[in-house]
Amino acid sequence: MTLTTSGATVQAAGSTYLVPGFEAAAFPVPTDLLVGEGWVPGSGGQRIDILDPATGGVLTSVADATIADGMAALDAAEAAAAGWAATPPRARAVILQRCFQAIVDNVDWLAQLIALENGKALPDARGEVLYAAEFFRWYAEEAVRINGDISVAPAGGNRIMVQYQPIGVSLLITPWNFPAAMATRKIAPALAAGCTCILKPAEETPLTALAVGEILRQAGVPAGVVNIINTSDPAGVCSAILRDRRTRKLSFTGSTEVGRILLREASYNVINCSMELGGNAPFLVLDDADLDAAIDGAMIAKMRNAGEACTAANRFYVQAGIYPAFVEKLVAKMGALKMGAGTDAASQCGAMINRAAIDKIETLVNDAVAKGASVRLGGKTPEGAGFFYPPSVLADVSLDADLLREEIFGPVAAVVKFTDVEDAVRMANDTEYGLAAYVYTENMKRGLQLAERLDYGMVALNRGLVSDPAAPFGGVKQSGLGREGGHHGLLEFTEAKYIAVNW
Repeated sequence: MTLTTSGATVQAAGSTYLVPGFEAAAFPVPTDLLVGEGWVPGSGGQRIDILDPATGGVLTSVADATIADGMAALDAAEAAAAGWAATPPRARAVILQRCFQAIVDNVDWLAQLIALENGKALPDARGEVLYAAEFFRWYAEEAVRINGDISVAPAGGNRIMVQYQPIGVSLLITPWNFPAAMATRKIAPALAAGCTCILKPAEETPLTALAVGEILRQAGVPAGVVNIINTSDPAGVCSAILRDRRTRKLSFTGSTEVGRILLREASYNVINCSMELGGNAPFLVLDDADLDAAIDGAMIAKMRNAGEACTAANRFYVQAGIYPAFVEKLVAKMGALKMGAGTDAASQCGAMINRAAIDKIETLVNDAVAKGASVRLGGKTPEGAGFFYPPSVLADVSLDADLLREEIFGPVAAVVKFTDVEDAVRMANDTEYGLAAYVYTENMKRGLQLAERLDYGMVALNRGLVSDPAAPFGGVKQSGLGREGGHHGLLEFTEAKYIAVNW
């Protein structure tokens, strides 16, 4: 069967999904479930249609896992757990390094696949693939550095020996906005620590996760160490896995609302949880900021992935002296972006993920306008097929606008003017979320002081990009628990064991 979508032709042959031009790629993309030894169609025989956000049409379909399939994946992960935990760290590191290289070697067609199923522009998709690969390289290096420690007890009666052991079978749940990077940010540290896992990707974008799964198999990850299940019943399947005593870890990236539900499910067996939840990032620009640098940073913080990122700058608080120039330059920069299908090489702002995303953006923009905001750019959904919303700038946004309270997840910048820096800090912290914040000022002392006062897990100072595989990624308040990335992300998949010993 051949489908034509988004200006690209896609072939679905049996259980393999191929992008023309890449038919000879080493890692064709399966559309079934990865359980144990290989790809299986699932016990229920049902399929999930995968839509092209640029057209609204169906790209292909993937196997739909039942609860029985979820338990089969858990069986496979448990069966492989002891052998993988006993694999020497250096051997695990070699496999992870091969995974890194295989992804890098296939960056172009993986980017094309992401652009097709997610809708994001190819430059963003390519950047995501390279970012995703880096987690395997970083954790290949970290796998051999799970160091314990030893000390003398204060009373002198014994030695305190601490070692870190694999936490056990892990359930990994990822969102649709970064289908490659969110998967590798969890899989890589789990494998480095010696854990086996079950990945449940988002229903909207499973193809990339399945491609990564095949790459891992080809790179030498043993059977059962990584299992991937797509399902239209995530609540039922994930609940069954979490209520099984063999599951010892849950790592989730998604909305705060769903995170609360999963925490309740995990409580039945007191499962260790890492939760990367919602955000509502403020972007503070002080009068003494380098205006051009602040605009460049704003474009990255706002328009990376067309605003569909938990770290995206939602609220721009700009000091009065620089406010008019900032708004003018931001409108010019965002207005110059070309909107179009992600697979179009000229596109800089791709489609939103689905119709519900458009509906939410429209509701928040309309509310802000009704409360006095001035639309300086965009602000209306274009006619035609696909799920598109244009880059938009709203100035003079009222403090009671829902746009400042809710995560918009789209290419809309809400700009607020402030005079006193104390007011900016208060407004920035006035949210239940605490994931990422951004500050622009040429006064480094002031910038570092502000970074300490902002109630966020991550602060970017004079930078529009905060993410780095070597850095601990995570938030405070309703934005989550634990950290991903860095050495901290590795320790999330371990248990500290204390051994009291005399000699």
